[in-house]
Amino acid sequence: MAVDSRDVGARVRSRLLGPAGADLDTLSPPERRLRVRDEVMTVLKEARMILPSSVVTQVVNQVSDEVVGLGPIERLLKDPEVSEVMVNGADDVYVERKGRVERVDGLVFEGEGQVFHLIERIVSPLGLRVDESSPYVDARLPDGSRVNAIIPPLSLCGPVVTIRKFTLRPFTPEDLVETGTLTEAMMQFLGACVRGKANILVSGGTGAGKTSLLGVLSSFVPVGERLITIEDAAELRLSQPHVISLEARPPNVEGAGEVTVRALVRNALRMRPDRIIVGEVRGGEALDMLQAMNTGHEGSLSTAHANSPRDLLSRLETMALMSDVELPVSHVREQIAGALDLIVHMSRMPDGSRVVARISAVEGLRSESVLLEDIFAWRRGPQPGLEATGMLPSI
Repeated sequence: MAVDSRDVGARVRSRLLGPAGADLDTLSPPERRLRVRDEVMTVLKEARMILPSSVVTQVVNQVSDEVVGLGPIERLLKDPEVSEVMVNGADDVYVERKGRVERVDGLVFEGEGQVFHLIERIVSPLGLRVDESSPYVDARLPDGSRVNAIIPPLSLCGPVVTIRKFTLRPFTPEDLVETGTLTEAMMQFLGACVRGKANILVSGGTGAGKTSLLGVLSSFVPVGERLITIEDAAELRLSQPHVISLEARPPNVEGAGEVTVRALVRNALRMRPDRIIVGEVRGGEALDMLQAMNTGHEGSLSTAHANSPRDLLSRLETMALMSDVELPVSHVREQIAGALDLIVHMSRMPDGSRVVARISAVEGLRSESVLLEDIFAWRRGPQPGLEATGMLPSI
């Protein structure tokens, strides 16, 4: 009889995804692996098949990854060099490795059904769902990795899953200096600003390293302060002892129960914070954060998407105007000029590296426009690099 390891794997997978595998979630990882191996041997015995031990091990690994893991991408998530995994349908997988995006050859799902099963394994324990009525979702893996999934008809290439891995060890200031993200002088300057309770916003594009830098800046906060972090999906890991972490909640399957970042910012003001750290501002919460900075909650930190420090100011105006408070643009600009002290802009270079391209100080209003002065900037030319401009901020 012809031996087909794929057929064996399919049979075992079908058994374990049915009633026979109902108790898998209650077993420890080693016990689950033994259970999968037992099922493989049972299927081989029933089919009167013989497989080499190496092939049996391969089948056990593949089935274990899918039934109790995340299928074909499980090994990618375990690779320390991979920072992001992108599944574009059943037969197109990419990763970001050391800052560069590359296609993964030889890794395919058995069909779109297997990708849908992957999405279901991620969102079901969180009480979320993905179907035609709700065709996209943001979620988080148990290790903190961020997940976005979107399915047809919105996605024309089949179900798409994007996973941004959660680093096992938080970055330290020394790590960023060693990798060239910024210079020692810039790090010392930012550390002094954080300790001096400057209000700092980190800007940049997607994947520029904003959250990583925010975590490093947070490490400079004195240990005796009460910190409240607010995030869409919890990523920050602070070493201080007095940290309250809040996470926004999406609506449930009935469309109720949503708790927004803005609602959490408002609630945090009643929790006696020394500092408020917002993972990312992207809507009306920008106004609440600016008002908090202007009413005694100094030393606040946050991030936002923008192409430059000047663009960030425009985005802040737009986001503040998205709130339900009717304010003239001139008043919003006054709030921004009075609240913000520093803007740290991050860029992603052509080689995949991430650098702090500019540190700008907010120096009030001039002719009804917010005045920015560069403290450090990226020098272009034959010897590009970061340099101090000689400007002293009035923080």
